[in-house]
Amino acid sequence: MSTKVAIVQAPPVLLHRDKTIAKVLLSIEEAASAGASLIVFPEAYVPGYPSWIWRLRPGGDMALSAEIHARLRENAVDLAKGGLQPVEEAAAKYGATVVLGINELDSEFSGTTLFNTVVVIGPDGTRLNRHRKLMPTNPERMVWGMGDASGLRVIDTPAGRLGTLLCWESYMPLARYALYAQDIEIYVAPTWDAGESWIATMRHIAKEAGCWVIGTATAMQGSDVPDDFPERDKLFKPEEWINDGDAVVVKPMGAIAAGPHNRQKGILYADIDREAARRARRSLDVCGHYSRPDVFAFSVNRKPFHPANFED
Repeated sequence: MSTKVAIVQAPPVLLHRDKTIAKVLLSIEEAASAGASLIVFPEAYVPGYPSWIWRLRPGGDMALSAEIHARLRENAVDLAKGGLQPVEEAAAKYGATVVLGINELDSEFSGTTLFNTVVVIGPDGTRLNRHRKLMPTNPERMVWGMGDASGLRVIDTPAGRLGTLLCWESYMPLARYALYAQDIEIYVAPTWDAGESWIATMRHIAKEAGCWVIGTATAMQGSDVPDDFPERDKLFKPEEWINDGDAVVVKPMGAIAAGPHNRQKGILYADIDREAARRARRSLDVCGHYSRPDVFAFSVNRKPFHPANFED
């Protein structure tokens, strides 16, 4: 039985949480109306990926960096306070599984630190998983804290057993293997990366894991950055493509099923069949008959790491 998947790569309203969530709701409605029951959004989609960190020279304009980061923090999503309730209600309304990248605010401990987080919301509106990016990449470490492995899980959805890794986590072999070892059928990689090397990575993972692979970045031009973004014209040129998007769906064993959706601000659709993953692993099952647990040992610590424990 096949499932229709929708991969959204329309630009968010950068640094505007509520306006971006409104766009998320419209995209869910559009995708569900087209028959999709699995809807995937890019990395850090709410309220947008911090692309400015690659343009501001480290140690340069500290005042501008501080102002932009403050805006990002003010518009981050607080899961503990129901920050995604409208999205959860939309998932339940349309009976869709939603995978959404967010900037998450830690309100429980520091009240300030942000995480690059991806959530999976089930068709009943329940949040099935939260994964925080294990290792932010290069200047991302000035924006996000490091996550733990508590969300390094593969979960059951109507489309199949689904796991997520964010962007360059897909270059971490052990993180990938941790998902492979949980009977994964759909590997979702919300990202900011694009281009030939990224597509090659998606195809490699589909071959290595014998599963469906879904990747998507945000197709975005400088003209998509809101007028009120601090020093917008200093950082972005209206006509430039900040990111090409390149949403793609790859079949188990590596053939491309749909995409790449290059420089198209819309939704890519594809049909996926969970049985195809099971058939693909007949010849290569890296966590089954093709593994050597007598030679290699691997363990994952999925305990949540908290900065403080209080006993009253």
